[in-house]
Amino acid sequence: MNVVVLIKRVPDTESKIQVKGGKVVTEGLSWIISPYDEYGVEEALRIIEKHTGKVTLLCLGPEEAKETIRKGLALGADEAVHLNDPAFLGGDASTTAKVLAAALKKMQFDLVLAGKQAVDEDHAQVGVRVAELLNLPEVNSVIKIDFGDDKKSAKCLREVDGDRDIAETALPAIITTQQGLNEPRYPSLKGIMGAKKKPIKDWKAADIGIDPATVGAAGAKLEVVTVEPPPARPPGKIIPGDAATAAKELVRLLHEEAKVI
Repeated sequence: MNVVVLIKRVPDTESKIQVKGGKVVTEGLSWIISPYDEYGVEEALRIIEKHTGKVTLLCLGPEEAKETIRKGLALGADEAVHLNDPAFLGGDASTTAKVLAAALKKMQFDLVLAGKQAVDEDHAQVGVRVAELLNLPEVNSVIKIDFGDDKKSAKCLREVDGDRDIAETALPAIITTQQGLNEPRYPSLKGIMGAKKKPIKDWKAADIGIDPATVGAAGAKLEVVTVEPPPARPPGKIIPGDAATAAKELVRLLHEEAKVI
């Protein structure tokens, strides 16, 4: 099977995010593969280990995203395509999906995996939009994948809104992954060294036959006007007295001050 995994470069989830001038300060941040995408990479590797084939990473991002792509290659992916064009940057979910879909049209695949959402913007739209643009079936928030004997269909266990259901789909398809699907591996020293020699293809707008004016910031339908940190939380209040007295005072405060009851 040929599996393509969509990955995104995002700030490390342990980074301290700072906002200045209405924008997130990116200088000095560490960058990682979006955690939900990591489940997709791991699942792709397990699929290939069981059924043979090839894993290709597909990433849209600036030149600096090469470092993040290499991390995916170090895990065991065979090759990568970097959608590396200034025209692609500054877009929204719709333009990102448009570029990814155009790139996928140039690739051969049996399955596309992607995280259910990216942890920076949390839009949870790209996988669904790519599927719509390619007229492919799509299954969201999957925690288990079983393939048919002919590898032309898949049965997916989904975990949604605290419940579970099973969705069956023909292949090729796009499946978005979430926590519970697997436990992502760590790269080995051999994998890290080998990743330096694995191919990364750079594709520009012309390579995928797309008009630069329709993607990135130029084609975006959503504009982030400003970003502000959340307001500071007021300090907590300690209610003195025995349990009965404190309970009565708590009820009064919730009713008269907080106005929640």
